[in-house]
Amino acid sequence: MPTIAAQAPDCLCLVGPTGTGKSRAAAELAERFQGEIVNCDSRQVYRDFPLITAQPDQDLTRRCPHWLYGFLRTDQGCSAGFFAEQALTRIEEIRSRGKWPILVGGTGLYLRSILKGLAPIPPIPSTIRDEVLQQCREEGKERLHALLAQIDPESAAAIHPRDAQRVTRAVEVYRATGKPLSWWKERDRSAPPRFRALKLGMYENLAELTPKLVERIGRMLEKGAMEEVRRAWLACPDEQAPGWSGIGCWELLAHLHGRWTLEQAKAEWLRKTRAYAKRQLTWFNKEEGLIWFGPGQSASMLECVASRCEAPTMPSKADGG
Repeated sequence: MPTIAAQAPDCLCLVGPTGTGKSRAAAELAERFQGEIVNCDSRQVYRDFPLITAQPDQDLTRRCPHWLYGFLRTDQGCSAGFFAEQALTRIEEIRSRGKWPILVGGTGLYLRSILKGLAPIPPIPSTIRDEVLQQCREEGKERLHALLAQIDPESAAAIHPRDAQRVTRAVEVYRATGKPLSWWKERDRSAPPRFRALKLGMYENLAELTPKLVERIGRMLEKGAMEEVRRAWLACPDEQAPGWSGIGCWELLAHLHGRWTLEQAKAEWLRKTRAYAKRQLTWFNKEEGLIWFGPGQSASMLECVASRCEAPTMPSKADGG
């Protein structure tokens, strides 16, 4: 096992669009560099949807410790601030064991909240919060998301239309402060980082990624994604619950309830997954210091990490030292 250099980064971040193989690459990095993996994906926190949200399987979790996967019920919300608190605790625990935290996922806001914290948005008056929640209940999440797209297009592009928690949050911030949530988030970029982070990105253009996403949806269905949705509905029969906003979860639920055929559900699942991957690329292209790697460049990624993190090997006497 290589020795981590004294001036190595405090943590490694492996990010990028969905479906690019981050989980498997992270396991390889963890095995090579004495690492433990910390989830950084807002959908993989839900325990009822391990298949649909592509959480690491047993083959991967046996190879190294994984943290903050599947730890919430479907009816529990998860803000970026709450998640950052959980992640920071795990990161410090990992470092106290002399291991290396490896943050893995595709939720850019979660990564930013961990590395830099969140801008101190002024408190939202309860009257405004109640008004926005009432509007969401009466008009629906999608219509409120359409309103958000008018007042804060950048936030709207990063939030799923059925994610009621994040949609209402963005709208209430605008109404309370007069400035869009994206404006407040932009202030985060100038904050000093909490850690020296080595940030790697896994990239694949959408044309090449799309057929792989089609195959992945097919594999998920073959492994029991519909059964996963049936079990989750029995545990949480509330379509408004936060966990149901995940891409694939709601689409298969619509099929389960007879609103869509399976082919319609699969088509919508693919469309939204592809759109999400595009939003992720847009977000991470703005991330400073991110080193990108394309398909088939895992060896180059390992070499990159080794060059920055491994302590040099001292020559022995047998080597002439």
